[in-house]
Amino acid sequence: MGAMAETSTAKKQPAKKPAPKKKPAKKTEKLGLVARMRRFIRRVVLWGAVAVFSFALLWTLLYALINPPTTPYMRAEAHRLVSVKQEWVDIEDIAPVMARSVVAAEDANFCLHWGLDVNAIQSAVERGRGGASTISQQVVKNVFLWHGRSWARKAIEAVWTPLTEAVWSKRRIVEIYLNVAEFDEGVFGVQAAARHYFGVDASDLTARQSARLAAILPSPKNRSASNPSTFTRNRAASIMSGAATIAADGRAECFEN
Repeated sequence: MGAMAETSTAKKQPAKKPAPKKKPAKKTEKLGLVARMRRFIRRVVLWGAVAVFSFALLWTLLYALINPPTTPYMRAEAHRLVSVKQEWVDIEDIAPVMARSVVAAEDANFCLHWGLDVNAIQSAVERGRGGASTISQQVVKNVFLWHGRSWARKAIEAVWTPLTEAVWSKRRIVEIYLNVAEFDEGVFGVQAAARHYFGVDASDLTARQSARLAAILPSPKNRSASNPSTFTRNRAASIMSGAATIAADGRAECFEN
């Protein structure tokens, strides 16, 4: 009986589970290689982004201290036209009404935003039109980037603009804008424009002359400040009123003080 009990107990013992199959060594090595490649790519992208940001920051800091000697678009036009007209003038040597006029024309809420006017962008999207670029965005495009419509440039511009606003004062942004903006074919900056159209220095511009210069932006090759069309005259009149308005309601304080 004892032997039979032992036999019965032995029969009831659960069978051993088969040992798990080992993954082939080649498959494991392949997975390890893929993981290493992914980590390498992530590091390259991360360090690339850091390098690009650092370069942009240093370039922006540099132009906070020194005046931009030229711009990519200015160089391209100089190559196409052989030469261009441009003479840097400090903002202290520009008629204050000229600064108010371009702000009223291009970005009336310049003092109220941090580089991107979200409300203007939303309104432009709803209308299905462009034209929501702030003065800060235009400066970034003119000084650091290239002209032409592209999502790549817009994406870089959207990141670079807040950086520029953080580094430069509003007054510095307006100063650079007035010195690099194109006012006619081969005519860059308000000093060259004042002499080109009216034969005066930027410091001597009147309210009407300032409004007409602002009215030809952002299409100076299709408009004239000295021989304005009806559209340009009407736009200039509106700009004169707008310049007076932002002077009265305080929206010019950030770049005048």
